Amino acid sequence: MAGGINIKNKRAPHEYFLVQEFTAGIQLTGTEIKSIRDGKANLADAYCFFQQGELFVRNMHIAEYVMGTIYNHDPKRDRKLLLTKRELRKLEAKVKERGFTIVPTLLFVNEKGKAKLNVALARGKHHYDKRETLKKKDTKREISREQG
Repeated sequence: MAGGINIKNKRAPHEYFLVQEFTAGIQLTGTEIKSIRDGKANLADAYCFFQQGELFVRNMHIAEYVMGTIYNHDPKRDRKLLLTKRELRKLEAKVKERGFTIVPTLLFVNEKGKAKLNVALARGKHHYDKRETLKKKDTKREISREQG
Protein backbone atom coordinates (compact mmCIF):
# COMPACT_ATOMS: atom_id res chain seq x y z
CA MET A 1 0.00 0.00 0.00
CA ALA A 2 2.83 2.41 0.78
CA GLY A 3 4.09 2.51 -2.82
CA GLY A 4 7.44 3.96 -1.80
CA ILE A 5 6.33 7.57 -1.31
CA ASN A 6 9.39 9.43 0.02
CA ILE A 7 9.37 13.21 -0.30
CA LYS A 8 12.65 14.69 0.93
CA ASN A 9 13.57 18.17 2.03
CA LYS A 10 16.82 18.46 0.06
CA ARG A 11 17.60 21.92 1.45
CA ALA A 12 17.58 20.82 5.12
CA PRO A 13 20.99 19.04 5.23
CA HIS A 14 22.53 21.92 3.27
CA GLU A 15 21.11 24.67 5.49
CA TYR A 16 21.30 22.96 8.92
CA PHE A 17 23.31 20.59 11.10
CA LEU A 18 20.76 17.87 11.86
CA VAL A 19 21.26 16.96 15.53
CA GLN A 20 18.45 14.49 16.28
CA GLU A 21 15.54 13.06 14.29
CA PHE A 22 12.00 12.18 15.34
CA THR A 23 9.18 10.50 13.43
CA ALA A 24 5.81 12.19 13.85
CA GLY A 25 2.33 11.48 12.61
CA ILE A 26 0.44 14.24 10.83
CA GLN A 27 -3.18 15.26 11.33
CA LEU A 28 -4.55 15.33 7.76
CA THR A 29 -7.86 15.57 5.96
CA GLY A 30 -9.05 13.04 3.37
CA THR A 31 -7.96 14.92 0.28
CA GLU A 32 -4.53 15.68 1.75
CA ILE A 33 -3.58 12.03 2.21
CA LYS A 34 -4.73 11.29 -1.33
CA SER A 35 -2.46 14.02 -2.70
CA ILE A 36 0.48 12.73 -0.63
CA ARG A 37 -0.07 9.22 -1.98
CA ASP A 38 0.09 10.76 -5.48
CA GLY A 39 3.43 12.33 -4.51
CA LYS A 40 2.17 15.91 -4.74
CA ALA A 41 3.84 17.48 -1.69
CA ASN A 42 6.78 19.82 -1.13
CA LEU A 43 8.86 20.36 2.02
CA ALA A 44 11.30 22.98 0.69
CA ASP A 45 10.12 25.99 2.72
CA ALA A 46 8.52 24.09 5.59
CA TYR A 47 9.38 24.63 9.24
CA CYS A 48 7.92 23.60 12.60
CA PHE A 49 6.76 25.77 15.50
CA PHE A 50 5.14 25.36 18.90
CA GLN A 51 1.72 26.78 19.69
CA GLN A 52 0.21 26.17 23.13
CA GLY A 53 2.45 23.16 23.76
CA GLU A 54 1.62 21.48 20.44
CA LEU A 55 3.91 21.15 17.43
CA PHE A 56 2.74 22.33 14.01
CA VAL A 57 4.33 22.36 10.57
CA ARG A 58 3.93 25.50 8.45
CA ASN A 59 4.46 26.05 4.69
CA MET A 60 4.39 22.35 3.83
CA HIS A 61 2.73 22.45 0.42
CA ILE A 62 0.32 19.61 -0.34
CA ALA A 63 -1.30 20.18 -3.73
CA GLU A 64 -5.07 20.16 -3.98
CA TYR A 65 -6.46 16.75 -4.91
CA VAL A 66 -7.40 16.65 -8.60
CA MET A 67 -10.61 14.70 -8.02
CA GLY A 68 -11.57 16.83 -4.98
CA THR A 69 -14.77 18.83 -4.74
CA ILE A 70 -15.60 22.02 -2.87
CA TYR A 71 -14.36 20.26 0.27
CA ASN A 72 -10.77 20.26 -1.01
CA HIS A 73 -8.07 21.39 1.44
CA ASP A 74 -5.97 24.56 1.62
CA PRO A 75 -2.52 23.63 0.20
CA LYS A 76 -0.42 25.59 2.74
CA ARG A 77 -2.44 25.27 5.96
CA ASP A 78 -0.74 24.57 9.30
CA ARG A 79 -0.81 20.87 10.16
CA LYS A 80 -0.55 19.41 13.65
CA LEU A 81 2.25 16.91 14.29
CA LEU A 82 1.58 13.97 16.58
CA LEU A 83 4.41 13.16 19.01
CA THR A 84 4.49 11.85 22.56
CA LYS A 85 4.39 14.36 25.42
CA ARG A 86 7.93 13.45 26.43
CA GLU A 87 9.24 14.13 22.91
CA LEU A 88 7.30 17.41 22.73
CA ARG A 89 8.71 18.61 26.07
CA LYS A 90 12.25 17.69 25.00
CA LEU A 91 11.91 19.49 21.67
CA GLU A 92 10.32 22.58 23.19
CA ALA A 93 13.12 22.88 25.76
CA LYS A 94 15.77 22.62 23.02
CA VAL A 95 14.03 25.15 20.75
CA LYS A 96 14.02 27.69 23.58
CA GLU A 97 17.81 27.44 23.56
CA ARG A 98 19.51 29.84 21.19
CA GLY A 99 20.23 28.52 17.71
CA PHE A 100 18.01 25.43 17.60
CA THR A 101 15.03 24.96 15.30
CA ILE A 102 12.90 22.08 14.07
CA VAL A 103 12.82 21.30 10.35
CA PRO A 104 10.95 18.58 8.45
CA THR A 105 13.31 16.29 6.54
CA LEU A 106 11.23 13.48 5.04
CA LEU A 107 7.55 12.85 4.33
CA PHE A 108 6.66 9.20 3.76
CA VAL A 109 3.77 6.75 3.83
CA ASN A 110 4.38 3.77 6.12
CA GLU A 111 3.35 0.15 5.52
CA LYS A 112 -0.05 0.79 7.16
CA GLY A 113 -0.77 3.61 4.69
CA LYS A 114 -0.34 6.40 7.25
CA ALA A 115 1.58 9.57 6.38
CA LYS A 116 4.55 10.23 8.65
CA LEU A 117 6.94 13.16 8.82
CA ASN A 118 10.54 12.94 9.99
CA VAL A 119 11.47 16.14 11.78
CA ALA A 120 14.96 17.01 12.94
CA LEU A 121 16.24 19.16 15.73
CA ALA A 122 18.66 21.37 13.83
CA ARG A 123 21.19 24.13 14.24
CA GLY A 124 21.74 26.60 11.39
CA LYS A 125 24.94 26.49 9.34
CA HIS A 126 27.12 29.48 8.54
CA HIS A 127 28.20 30.21 4.98
CA TYR A 128 31.65 28.66 5.47
CA ASP A 129 30.04 25.48 6.89
CA LYS A 130 27.97 25.14 3.72
CA ARG A 131 31.11 25.43 1.57
CA GLU A 132 32.80 22.70 3.65
CA THR A 133 29.80 20.42 3.16
CA LEU A 134 29.91 20.96 -0.60
CA LYS A 135 33.66 20.22 -0.71
CA LYS A 136 33.19 16.96 1.20
CA LYS A 137 30.33 15.98 -1.09
CA ASP A 138 32.42 16.68 -4.22
CA THR A 139 35.44 14.70 -2.97
CA LYS A 140 33.18 11.79 -2.02
CA ARG A 141 31.68 11.85 -5.52
CA GLU A 142 35.15 11.91 -7.12
CA ILE A 143 36.32 8.95 -5.03
CA SER A 144 33.26 6.89 -5.90
CA ARG A 145 33.69 7.80 -9.60
CA GLU A 146 37.30 6.56 -9.59
CA GLN A 147 36.44 3.33 -7.78
CA GLY A 148 33.61 2.23 -9.92
